[in-house]
Amino acid sequence: MTAYVITEVEVLDEELAATYRTLASASISAHGGRYVVRGADVEAAEGEWQAGRRLIVAEFPDMEGLKRWYASPEYAEAREIAKKALKRRLLFVEGVPE
Repeated sequence: MTAYVITEVEVLDEELAATYRTLASASISAHGGRYVVRGADVEAAEGEWQAGRRLIVAEFPDMEGLKRWYASPEYAEAREIAKKALKRRLLFVEGVPE
């Protein structure tokens, strides 16, 4: 079943964030994932959304693959950079069966 990484991001350091994006993108692709939404400005139809926050959604073939990506050596450097570059909420969720 398809699985998604949903991330709510506030960029703290634009230069480091650019490095993070490059590394994260390559690692996601290497693990069979793809971006569905990347850095989108959000328009809240209901509820509240903090100005300046961005939304990212990446899709993986399944939850096991998603978790392998997250724990992978290919993503490790990006995760370390994210600690300084971003303030984020990172969620893993399975999609609905077809």
